[in-house]
Amino acid sequence: MYVRDYMTKDVVSVEIPSNRDDILKILKRTGISGVPVTEKGKVVGVVTRKDLLRKAEETQVALLMAPNPVTIHPDATLTEAATLMTKHDFRRLPVVEKDGALVGLISVADLVASIAQLRIKDEISSHFTSNTFALWEETPLPLVGRIMEISDAEAVPIMDEKGRVSGIISERDLIRSSHIEDSVEVSDFSNGTDDDEWTWESIRDMHVISYGVSKVKLPDRPVSAAMIQNVITVPKNAGVSECALLMKRSRLDQLPVINGDKKLIAMLFDRELIKVLCAGPEEAPDQ
Repeated sequence: MYVRDYMTKDVVSVEIPSNRDDILKILKRTGISGVPVTEKGKVVGVVTRKDLLRKAEETQVALLMAPNPVTIHPDATLTEAATLMTKHDFRRLPVVEKDGALVGLISVADLVASIAQLRIKDEISSHFTSNTFALWEETPLPLVGRIMEISDAEAVPIMDEKGRVSGIISERDLIRSSHIEDSVEVSDFSNGTDDDEWTWESIRDMHVISYGVSKVKLPDRPVSAAMIQNVITVPKNAGVSECALLMKRSRLDQLPVINGDKKLIAMLFDRELIKVLCAGPEEAPDQ
């Protein structure tokens, strides 16, 4: 199982110089979570949804991106790819040849697709689920974005007033709902003199500069307006490959895990599921 057999070869990337709006349009159009940044055909960085949301006032790709990205060769194994992604908490790795040329991208979704083929019957509850929290469906979107940033959550279940899971919100949904807001800010570079404000010295030393600022903003609407409502859930005894196949077919990054009473007990994230590959297919249990 090699990277070259599972990687995406038609890679969406951005070239320096580019700006934030270019990336935002790509992420909204494609639904992907990040893109490699190239300069003269060489990979120099990666920019993600998190970068856009966390650096809402930055516009230049060179300042938004994470520089010097970890890359992988097309002849590497999926075990190596999964190990790198798990170690660094990455969702994607640019695939480059020895000369640094970008030839593909291997993502968590690609690894999940490979797990779906392995017929691993281990139950997800034994190794791969994560503790979670939920938000009320009337929580304002800007607050949801801030909570997800603080908690570093990729997706959060949403509940109604009766405590039932009514939806789920992810970073992808936040980006889809976001817009660029322009404003004007003023900076005062005066020297802080104590002279009377009407003296020539005070007037001479006043330096006021107005400049334009644009930010990625979330509308002041309840999360119910942006969340995914038809939530796919799995029981805690579901099998690893069974869940991987469900993620692949439904193009999901996560699945809420429920108990026998259909109450939320955990989350299954794709980044946790790929850990099964870190031992290597030959060591994966119950194949």
